Amino acid sequence: MEEARRRDARLRQRLESGEAAALGELYDRFAPLVHGLARRVLGDDQAAAQVTHDVFARLWEAPERYEPAREPLRSHLAALASVEAVRRLRQSETEALLGAGAGTEEGRARAEAAETRIHRAAAAARADWIASAMPRPLREAIDQAYAHRRDYRQTAADLGITEEEARRRLRLGLQLLSTAHDHPVPGAGEPSP
Repeated sequence: MEEARRRDARLRQRLESGEAAALGELYDRFAPLVHGLARRVLGDDQAAAQVTHDVFARLWEAPERYEPAREPLRSHLAALASVEAVRRLRQSETEALLGAGAGTEEGRARAEAAETRIHRAAAAARADWIASAMPRPLREAIDQAYAHRRDYRQTAADLGITEEEARRRLRLGLQLLSTAHDHPVPGAGEPSP
């Protein structure tokens, strides 16, 4: 954990000094995460690609906004992606409503449906952010159990841990994920630059 923090701090220093290779390394490492989060919220590869570009452009333009002592770089980028994707979804839904006549009965129904879609997308973005920010052992256990449809015994065997440890990791991971509907994505209240 401490080594990862030092590596993230070094990457930030390299970005601050204008080293383009550092941005390339970060992009290669984290673009799939950022694009995946944006794609889940927006449901559109082209819009997700634009969010991915914007997130890395923000990091390049203002690397000092990232604080390695506060959070891993992975979490920072996931939060930026989630916030930007939800902002874009809200913007596109608002534009669609304005075009549909927001004052009419049909417009009000569309507004309600749009707000529901935005709320669901925001909750999905929060769940993705939480999953990306949780410690690797919890993330691996959740991945084994849900993405690969393994029970806790199979998860324990796959990860080389005890069944009790597998249950503990799954329980903690699920507790973290259950908060997705309760809390905003970090930085969601901040205006975009």
